[in-house]
Amino acid sequence: MKDVTEAFDHYAEDYDKWFDAPEGRVLFKMEIEAIGLLIRDLEKPFLEIGVGTGRFAKELGIEYGIEPAPNVLEIAERRGIKVKKARGEKLPFKDESFGGVFLLFTLCFVEDPKRVFSESKRVLKQGGGLIVGIINRESLWGQLYMKKKTEDHPIYKHARFYSVKEVVELTEKAGFAVEAYSSTLCQPPSENLFKETVHSGLVEGAGFVCILARKTNDD
Repeated sequence: MKDVTEAFDHYAEDYDKWFDAPEGRVLFKMEIEAIGLLIRDLEKPFLEIGVGTGRFAKELGIEYGIEPAPNVLEIAERRGIKVKKARGEKLPFKDESFGGVFLLFTLCFVEDPKRVFSESKRVLKQGGGLIVGIINRESLWGQLYMKKKTEDHPIYKHARFYSVKEVVELTEKAGFAVEAYSSTLCQPPSENLFKETVHSGLVEGAGFVCILARKTNDD
């Protein structure tokens, strides 16, 4: 975990600038639209675990974020996010503080996913929603990022990529009820990416899948 934090810290500016590149702009628009389909019924305040440089938080109206990498956190703070230096395994917030908790491209980097889901549930209000956005390992895009991992990419070599089934199992074991999906990025990786349709529901082979899981009342 220390290694991945240091990697994000070292490449903070480069990572953030990627979103302004042609590929980054196209992917970001689709991902934001897919996430947006699932948050309409969630009540603020929102928290993003692994807020990164705050790109998603700012666009989605997420007010709070935690992140262990100081240089990355500083960029998020400049974007107006209320940030704290912390990890998802130990959230510095009281029980039932948020109506929505977001894990966007973060799950693949956490050390103890079960603990992160447990903490997410703790800080969610009853009926609140957990939004998990992943690069689907069982897609062409998942294959691309797995290849980057094996090629010792400075950031992705630290990642563990998940299938949709694995993420669903993690959420349900933590006491959430999966309620909805959204999917996009069905085109293969290429140098000529285009803005494609965002689907409500789970599309097999989609590169980006977003899951809404609701905190249940069975505690």
